[in-house]
Amino acid sequence: MKRQEFRFFHRLRVRWAEVDMQKIVFNAHYLMYFDTAVADYWRAMALPYEDAMQLLQGDIFVKKASIEFHASARMDDRLDVGLRCSRIGNSSMLFQGAIFRGEQLLITCELVYVFADPKTQTSQPVPQLLRDTITAYEAGEAVVQVRTGSWEALGADAGRIRTEVFVNEQQIPQELEWDAADAVALHAVAYNRLGQPIATGRLLPAVDGTAAVGRMAVHQVLRGCRFGEQVLLALAAQAQLRGDGAIELHAQRTACSFYARLGFVPEGEPYEEAGIPHLTMRSKLPLGT
Repeated sequence: MKRQEFRFFHRLRVRWAEVDMQKIVFNAHYLMYFDTAVADYWRAMALPYEDAMQLLQGDIFVKKASIEFHASARMDDRLDVGLRCSRIGNSSMLFQGAIFRGEQLLITCELVYVFADPKTQTSQPVPQLLRDTITAYEAGEAVVQVRTGSWEALGADAGRIRTEVFVNEQQIPQELEWDAADAVALHAVAYNRLGQPIATGRLLPAVDGTAAVGRMAVHQVLRGCRFGEQVLLALAAQAQLRGDGAIELHAQRTACSFYARLGFVPEGEPYEEAGIPHLTMRSKLPLGT
């Protein structure tokens, strides 16, 4: 196998606890590396695993795992785990994986998963939605669609994400989360191929040519997969279309690096909103200029 045969890669560094006295990785850990890659493969397809399986009314179980050893990984190696779904049968899915150190092939594997009833673990056909999602991802197609619209059109889905992230996860009081600005804002919601909302944000009317973006939220298990970036870019495009020259937002301190990568620059001193440290950030339009 070669690196170019894989679209998806999971990167890791070999840790001390995973090696023997010769600083060579214990063989059993390679299965853990592949299992971790499978979890990130679902994220790359914009599928929050638990929510997706509940919608599909099933679960995925390992039926068979085989590994072939070509060379050993060592302490502090940076490894890339490539993974691809090479075949989808009636109820089974064949994944092929490979571990690389740079361009050197170290390990190959085959993993057979079966879609099954979670209670009885009896196999059942792979749902067409899941089949289509995997096929589209492997073909390089987009796995997320961002829709923009009014609160009347998107409020139910945007509100669902915001409730999970801000109210339930971050413990922001509901009376601080919901305000009259929702009615006049333009909202964006990202949907995966199962139709599940996974990220949202809103664009407020501009003041002196500067738009305000807020209520940016991404499903907890899908953060770091650039789906929030797609929402922000969609809102920025709408702001530019209406003639705005810049965007301002109140970034949670933990998200400042995310906005900085898109060209936002901090302004002023940190402050608190709803008990959470924030920093005002600003960017010209289009983003990156």
